[in-house]
Amino acid sequence: MFDLREMANGKVLVSAHRGSWMGNIPCNTIPAFNAALAEGADIIELDISRSTEGTLYVFHPGTEPHFLKSQKLIADMSDAEVEEMRLVNVDGAATQYPVPLFDDVLEELKGRCVINIDKFPMFPEDIVSTVRRHGMVDQALVKTDQEEKYYSMMETLAPDFAYMTFAKDNDRDSEMLVKRKLNYLGTEALFKTEESEFAHADYHGKMHKLGLLTWANSIVFNYKTIHSAGHNDDLSISCDPDQGWGYLAGLGYDMIQTDWVVQCIRYLHEKGYRG
Repeated sequence: MFDLREMANGKVLVSAHRGSWMGNIPCNTIPAFNAALAEGADIIELDISRSTEGTLYVFHPGTEPHFLKSQKLIADMSDAEVEEMRLVNVDGAATQYPVPLFDDVLEELKGRCVINIDKFPMFPEDIVSTVRRHGMVDQALVKTDQEEKYYSMMETLAPDFAYMTFAKDNDRDSEMLVKRKLNYLGTEALFKTEESEFAHADYHGKMHKLGLLTWANSIVFNYKTIHSAGHNDDLSISCDPDQGWGYLAGLGYDMIQTDWVVQCIRYLHEKGYRG
């Protein structure tokens, strides 16, 4: 049984953004996920796309030109077309790795970690039914924006799934959501400046008193998109991890999502944030 509240008791958890990928290992693949788990990741974050035939694949929608060298999206491909594709490596060269089926990834990760299934609002019914079919509800974590339509959907479709919300600059709804018929765990806090409530320890203390968790995103999508007020992976790796991962852990974040799993875990261990 994977209970994030218990897992985060006295320990900052680390989520591997699309696994650990470099060299010839592309992101969002079974080798990338296995590498992240070997490095000590607690959570695997992955993305979902869907073919024209309704088959779920582990792939970030919209990145086909980059990772598949294809202008055609998986959403517009048949299963046969997707299966012919091969992912490219960090140098843009074709690899031997196909786009993995969501079914195959679930079986590979069964009993091993929490799985943060990104892009959940795009295919909620398909994702929920697939996770249930594999008997892996206890490993699944899903997220939506803070909107009433999603709360109602979750109460009807997946009240037993671990559920967090994306909160942008402020948290409007967590105190209300603990009273809903949901397995509500807390927020992924997205904030641009240190003026946000998410950059203050009082917010995290309040969430913990409610039995809720907070998730920080230290990855850098691009340098123009600021998350965690700039206390990110780039800062942590190239300059000062105390002002990157250490800043976030010090505020009281329970989970940090990173592209640098082994380095983040090593730092958190050294500073006493992982017990």
